[in-house]
Amino acid sequence: MIKLDTLKTMNEEERLKYMLILLKGQLSSENDPLANLSNASGIIKACIDRINWAGFYILRGDNLVLGPFQGLPACNRIEIGKGVCGSAIKDMKTILVDDVNLFEGHIACDSASKSEIVIPIILGGIPFGVLDIDSPEKRRFTSLEKDYLEKFVEILNKYIKWDRV
Repeated sequence: MIKLDTLKTMNEEERLKYMLILLKGQLSSENDPLANLSNASGIIKACIDRINWAGFYILRGDNLVLGPFQGLPACNRIEIGKGVCGSAIKDMKTILVDDVNLFEGHIACDSASKSEIVIPIILGGIPFGVLDIDSPEKRRFTSLEKDYLEKFVEILNKYIKWDRV
């Protein structure tokens, strides 16, 4: 069982480090990619405060298709190059958006979302999807969180067989 009471006493970096420890523990004890991605989104939702959505979009042809997530129902499909998620996978780089209303072509799956960070999932130069996290606060995400979330995806890449998702 995952213990989360200790999160209340941790500062931001301690929570982010703990998030990576939780992820490694979860992934090392299970090999089903769907179960692991489901728990990964739950770990993010538990460890990062002031967010309203955390989850995955998996690349299927020219679209990102909704995968495991925590939050309200979301867009089922996003075209490559469209919105923050589609742009992150097209450009194969992390995109941190302080105000989604200022991002040209933003797709509003949840009108409560005001800022967003999207980390592309790339393994061996091949894109497989994105990790998407939204917040109801503008300028919510920090460069420290960006660094740790990129490490989060690196850990996923060591355990997840993306061609099985």
